[in-house]
Amino acid sequence: MAKQAPQSDPAQDAPEVSAPQHAAAGLPAVGHSLRMAAEQMGARRTLATLRKVNQPDGFDCPGCAWPEPGKTHTAEFCENGAKAVAEEATERRILAEFFAAHPVAELAERSGYWLGQQGRLTAPMLLDEGATHYTPIGWDEAFALIAEELRALDTPDGAAFYTSGRTSNEAAFAYQLFARRLGTNNLPDCSNMCHESSGSALTETLGIGKGSVSLKDLYQADLIIVAGQNPGTNHPRMLSALERAKRAGATVVSVNPLPEAGLERFKNPQNARGLVGHGTKLTDLFLQIRLGGDLALFRALNQLILEKDAVDHAFVAEHCHGFEEFAAEARETTRAEVLAATGLPWEQIEELARLVLASEKVIVCWAMGLTQHKHSVPTIREVVNFLLLRGNVGRPGAGVCPVRGHSNVQGDRTMGIFERPSPAFLDALGGEFGFEPPREHGLDAVDTIRAMRDGRIGVFFAMGGNFVAATPDTEVTEAAMRRCRLTVHVSTKLNRSHVVTGARALILPTLGRTDRDVTAGGAQFVSVEDSMGQVHSSRGGLRPPAPGLLSEVAIVCRLARATLGPQDSVPWEDFAADYDTLRDRIARVVPGFTDFNDKVRRPGGFTLPHGPRDSRTFPTATGKANFTVNPLTAPEVPAGRLLLQTLRSHDQYNTTIYGLDDRYRGITGGRRVVLVNPEDAADLGLAEGAYVDLVGEWRDGVERRAPHFRVVHYPVARGGAAAYYPETNVLVPLDSTADISNTPTSKAVVIRFEPDSGAS
Repeated sequence: MAKQAPQSDPAQDAPEVSAPQHAAAGLPAVGHSLRMAAEQMGARRTLATLRKVNQPDGFDCPGCAWPEPGKTHTAEFCENGAKAVAEEATERRILAEFFAAHPVAELAERSGYWLGQQGRLTAPMLLDEGATHYTPIGWDEAFALIAEELRALDTPDGAAFYTSGRTSNEAAFAYQLFARRLGTNNLPDCSNMCHESSGSALTETLGIGKGSVSLKDLYQADLIIVAGQNPGTNHPRMLSALERAKRAGATVVSVNPLPEAGLERFKNPQNARGLVGHGTKLTDLFLQIRLGGDLALFRALNQLILEKDAVDHAFVAEHCHGFEEFAAEARETTRAEVLAATGLPWEQIEELARLVLASEKVIVCWAMGLTQHKHSVPTIREVVNFLLLRGNVGRPGAGVCPVRGHSNVQGDRTMGIFERPSPAFLDALGGEFGFEPPREHGLDAVDTIRAMRDGRIGVFFAMGGNFVAATPDTEVTEAAMRRCRLTVHVSTKLNRSHVVTGARALILPTLGRTDRDVTAGGAQFVSVEDSMGQVHSSRGGLRPPAPGLLSEVAIVCRLARATLGPQDSVPWEDFAADYDTLRDRIARVVPGFTDFNDKVRRPGGFTLPHGPRDSRTFPTATGKANFTVNPLTAPEVPAGRLLLQTLRSHDQYNTTIYGLDDRYRGITGGRRVVLVNPEDAADLGLAEGAYVDLVGEWRDGVERRAPHFRVVHYPVARGGAAAYYPETNVLVPLDSTADISNTPTSKAVVIRFEPDSGAS
């Protein structure tokens, strides 16, 4: 039987700390998964639901975007996937009585964990201007209210349409079509805050802002470098792929400021060796790099390759542009610059270089540790330089592998969720639907906050996600949100963004991945694109948590009709009734989706074309793969300060908090902890177990404070510190962003420590 939702917020004032673990998964992961699933769903529902996760006839996990293997296991999910499914398929429900009992001001004092534990939303709710409580509202009335506010704007650019990475391809396409029919490209999304730097760098250098490898490539690689990534928590099924690669002979190198249990040893719960044995050692070489030192590391590798003349000259001559300029810059780099930036012994860098030179097929995987710095785009461009030097793009077992977070964040971008769409996409969209889409670029996530702050956005509409908790500079963001005339959130669960509102606010509950979707046209399914460009279907099978609940597709289509009026020529009603009709239009607009309805019904779906991977064709400005010149840079930290990176706990996925533990790092019962190297702690007088305030320092002179954090002595790289988000997002300045991509620099926040001011 499922456990009831908590009535009060659990105390987090005294987290317990033990030694970090050195292996991931195994029996503890199985037990933890089943316990948390049973608490939310009950035993019977747990078994019925989990057996459908990531199966050809089931639903796509609402967690990460890691792809499924060709032949799936009976249990094709990880611990955090089970938690994500349990949160969505929970038996808990939020009814109108809940909102009547809890004023918004009270809910705003609750933690994100408590809000999320209350259960599924079941009916549209309105917070009217001046009201203290949300009250029920009908669907038609809700759509009419939003339409009224949108039509009252001076310009369509007075609205912003945010998208979470959970949104399906079908809903995303309809959503961007609606926004552009309205007249705006203000389509910020969660990618703006995570892999935008990857997309910017890869588009410039290779011509496509996606990874170039498949699971098969990982299995065939000689060397896999995992940089700035913690797959044991954030993409646990990746560990199975690394284990298989290891057994095929691959060498795995991890580059990270923290040692992570999942990359040390993997106890695969799918086999006896993982359940009761020692599991598989994954990392052969660990480089504990300083925060922001990755550009210098890959520059050093490139310099060593050039010195040995170990370049694939034929590949470079035929397929690349800009080699001479790049090589001249790389040769000028000094060892002193590299050592200062990386904090690594030169011998370790040389050891990695020897592994590179001994490997014919090399893959580099990365995540937020590379993408959330001021110099992230140059860093990833330098990674591409590294791979191009030895021809490691466009051949089996080699390539770039940016590991995406949310389950369809890549698909949403493919469907047109982008504030800077290409002219070709807009031409195709306008040609298909007989209108002229807006051409002026819209606002990304950071610029949307600035626009709300400055009073230029009147309506903020969010398709999923938890915008307030996911974005930087919490106090600035929340104040900006409150300046809107109307804020609307399409959601399955309650979160912080529902209690930080505009003058009026709407919560529109929606179906989740696990829910059965039946329309006037019959049973429907949706599709998603994984991190490696594979598109496949997703079919929920559970009875929806309340009658009358609408899908994301239906919400978009009904809102579009209410706003654009009966004269609008787009067949919104047909789209809402039969998603095949929507997919037919996608097939005529989005490259790679020809015969979409046929291909998506095939077992496993289909793979999107990728010129650099498939044929070594590079749709860049030069028509070739571009070497780039990237001035060597790294964060500078004043004396007496540390550089903070924000990160997730193991009981967390993005802003969703499943529990208060971080099992692999030895943290139990609380999240307000800051991990500090013992030597740095000694220099700064920070005793183990002491409580401190974290105070951010930025050139604007504004004090940004995160109070009451317990100091934990932990083996992080010297000069750095780590703490969980969203609690530390308050320290990330809105205007501290990556060059080119405008991604918040959440992995490079200069902080000082001050005496504890008390619990927040």
